[in-house]
Amino acid sequence: MAIHFSIHPDNPQARLLKQAAHWLSDGGLVAVPTDSSYAVVAHLDDKAAADALRRLRGLDERHHLTLLCRDLAEIGHFARVDNRQYRLLKAATPGPWTFILEATREVPRRVSHPSRKTIGIRVPQHPVTLALLEQVGAPLLSTTLIPKGEEDALNDADDILQRYSHDLAAVVDAGACPQSPTTVVDLTGPEPVVVRLGRGDPATLGL
Repeated sequence: MAIHFSIHPDNPQARLLKQAAHWLSDGGLVAVPTDSSYAVVAHLDDKAAADALRRLRGLDERHHLTLLCRDLAEIGHFARVDNRQYRLLKAATPGPWTFILEATREVPRRVSHPSRKTIGIRVPQHPVTLALLEQVGAPLLSTTLIPKGEEDALNDADDILQRYSHDLAAVVDAGACPQSPTTVVDLTGPEPVVVRLGRGDPATLGL
């Protein structure tokens, strides 16, 4: 049965985030709010947790998972970023964007795209998620919480608890958040390509 953490959306309680971080380190999946709907997160170095995350969403190994990072410096540790890409990332982060980039060796091969060796990267703009990342001290593997066979992301913690009480270790409830996934931009080619339109407006980045 998933544990329900009710956390202040602007001033998250450190003791509760520490408990959520414990469940992640113990191999659990945790639902967290972001600036673009709720997401499910797992410890990056835990293979069983990554497999469970894919099963929860019904995703195969070719679907890009995303690393939630604390800042641009952390992105540079897990993805190869040239000057052009860096300027775009700097303009867009933190915010409701996911960028597809070439993964570095710091990313376990089992979570990067099997043929392209790429990974999704984002810096969320939500105080609770950023505080949890600080508590963990490392990026978290994530995917938007969209139920199998549905198109809309979940943004209500009570709904998530009802649907996934036996699949998640915990739900971090900071109230409702936007019900829209991130805009996904592939930066691995000669020009940026928007591959999914979500909450981020490509026009604000000149795309």
